[in-house]
Amino acid sequence: MNVVDPTQHGFDPRRLDRIDTHFQRYVDDRRLAGWQVLVSRAGQLVHHSTAGMRDIDAAAVWSDDTIVRLYSMTKPITSVAAMMLYEEGAFELKDPVSKFIPSFGEARVYRSGSALKPVTVPVTEPMRMWHLLTHTSGLTYGFHHQHVTDAIYRAAGYEWEQPVDYDLAACCDSWATLPLAFQPGAEWNYGVSTDVLGRVVEVISGVTLDEFFASRIFAPLNMVDTGFFVPPERAHRAARLYGPHPATGEATISPLDGAVAETPTCLSGGGGLWGTAADYLRFCHFLLGRGELDGTRLLGSRTVDYMTRNHLPGGADLEAFGRPLFAETAFDGVGFGLGFSVQLDPAAYRVLSSPGEYAWGGAASTAFFCDPLEDIAVVFLTQLMPSSTHPIRPQLKQLVYQALVD
Repeated sequence: MNVVDPTQHGFDPRRLDRIDTHFQRYVDDRRLAGWQVLVSRAGQLVHHSTAGMRDIDAAAVWSDDTIVRLYSMTKPITSVAAMMLYEEGAFELKDPVSKFIPSFGEARVYRSGSALKPVTVPVTEPMRMWHLLTHTSGLTYGFHHQHVTDAIYRAAGYEWEQPVDYDLAACCDSWATLPLAFQPGAEWNYGVSTDVLGRVVEVISGVTLDEFFASRIFAPLNMVDTGFFVPPERAHRAARLYGPHPATGEATISPLDGAVAETPTCLSGGGGLWGTAADYLRFCHFLLGRGELDGTRLLGSRTVDYMTRNHLPGGADLEAFGRPLFAETAFDGVGFGLGFSVQLDPAAYRVLSSPGEYAWGGAASTAFFCDPLEDIAVVFLTQLMPSSTHPIRPQLKQLVYQALVD
């Protein structure tokens, strides 16, 4: 990767080195097996570094082209796919999801009772496309362990994964039978909304989600290593998945670490992609280019602006409107757009950052953020579940912003 002189773009190189010094400690004491960070400004790479191993047992170092599980960093890509179809007039944000997935026309909402005997009520308004894009649908995740509906998802086979023989269409029809955590539009809750959105992309486009991504996003943006599996000839570049040892906290192989070179039955638009830091940085540059990269335009500039503004009712932040549970961002001073968290108030957030910055992360502690004000993009990759194990994301931001001196 070609790294330019950071001083020409307002960064102090010695201060940028603090990023490496800090995260090297995570490798030295084995909290992380390895990591990679890229920082760009005005489309130019000003800092790139790697440390540690992608596979400790095989003594394989983390290389520039290491491929990782992106998990929920898939969500912004799926949201872009949906909005590409929106720009073609294929749907309106107020359209009911049942227009494309009829089973959601029978959705009901949890009111009381246990996971074994839930009491439900009808929806007061249909789940709409806008609800999927903003995580206000009432759908949830089994791994939250916070609400009765989470337990219902786990009992149905949905925690970190899904029933082995279910494709995306079957998963959506199954989720439609499970009670929503709340009335659509009433709250924000992190869940399978973007997976359902991915199925809508398939229904509208008439092709599978992997085909849509490959032809409409990855090929035009030259994201050459991103997909729903790692081809056999590239499998040696794939990182192992780790988790903290319960006694020592050291990175140890996760039970979810497994085969990489197989096409999954369920093409998860919420968390199924693999990719590299270089590829995801190109996606970030496309976003900062307001829908265009290297002369290729996938979205209109106003569409990207619209996606990266706060859509929570009344301009609320997630602390006021979101359920108090684990997600890929903090809640204070942070809103949510169409597929991204959106920085509203850096002072309330308590982390050095810029208003208007948009971001997301993945379950294996990966993260990215884009700052239109400073024209900065940052990608951080590692493979440690869950992402709440260490405060990597706020630390990354404070270390990047402290290096700005222009």
